[in-house]
Amino acid sequence: MNGLRKMKKADMHMHSTVSDGSCRIEALIDMAKAKGLDAIVITDHDTLSHRNQIPAYPAIPVACGVELSACDPKTGMRAHILGYRIEKPEIVEQAALPVLEARHANSLRQIEILRKEGYPINLSEIRKADGKYIYKQHIMDYLFHIGAVTELFGEFYYKTFKNGGICDFDISYLDARTAVDVIRQAGGLPVLAHSGQQQNFCLVPELVEHGLAGLELNHHANSEKDRKIIQELADRYGLFLTGGSDFHGIYEPKICSVGSYLAEESGWDAVFG
Repeated sequence: MNGLRKMKKADMHMHSTVSDGSCRIEALIDMAKAKGLDAIVITDHDTLSHRNQIPAYPAIPVACGVELSACDPKTGMRAHILGYRIEKPEIVEQAALPVLEARHANSLRQIEILRKEGYPINLSEIRKADGKYIYKQHIMDYLFHIGAVTELFGEFYYKTFKNGGICDFDISYLDARTAVDVIRQAGGLPVLAHSGQQQNFCLVPELVEHGLAGLELNHHANSEKDRKIIQELADRYGLFLTGGSDFHGIYEPKICSVGSYLAEESGWDAVFG
């Protein structure tokens, strides 16, 4: 190899049953190991509870990250902020707790609407994130398993939870600038996730002023055009580049396997170096 450095393979964006993923942490580790990955980062939504649930001796290095659900209140544009190398998790947890609680309350409201429509939903039988919080994916999973719907993300889902349906309403999220601030205050590295998905490139300059450290380049929602923009923004502002599968298991319409998208070398160096 003449001293050439071997590129490390890290999937730095995935979700477990601690948030809206369908697979337990142990299963994520097993899948990553089978794919020959060198490390993974679990980035559950709006919580760091998974930091206490990672096995003591995992088969490969497992880091604990977070994905904060945020937006730009001036435009309503959504922005998800990944956080890596969090040193003070309590700061992140405190800021994110209202979002978790609001999402759960939102789901309870959706359940009541569906009950009035004749769907026999038993709260005690619905899977909950971290055993506490219900997401719409958990509602759909329950309806699927009792035979009320024939698929998780079919006509019923898009008619009911999207496109102005009876359960199509949302919650308030953190200001994206606040999310970046919070991760920095916690000693972490904030990264803007899948900007191609939300087309929020215009937020990058201001987020950089708040301490944005990186951009997620490799993600299934980023087109080639998006990737070019992301690369240009990274070069302009000196940001590192991450990547990941954004794996949710069966709880996403588009299923990408663990390890299908990986971080760039600069992302590995920033998070694992």
